[in-house]
Amino acid sequence: MKLNITNENLYLLLPGKICRVVQMYACEQHVSTTEALCCFYRSETYKRLADETTKLWHYGPVAIYQEFMDEQEQKNLYSF
Repeated sequence: MKLNITNENLYLLLPGKICRVVQMYACEQHVSTTEALCCFYRSETYKRLADETTKLWHYGPVAIYQEFMDEQEQKNLYSF
């Protein structure tokens, strides 16, 4: 049986990946899990992850975390 991933069923794959990304962020940035989760859910990385067409869901948690950190770094460069 071959199952296709679509925007309608992508939500089944995301919790495990999101959980790991949030854990890494909370640990490295010394913030609460709740704060890390809120930050991730507000990010462009999450928006891309939740959009099946970007295929970011193919990435493992470490690669997604790196994408998220790159985004955070870019935000910090341009927040004057």
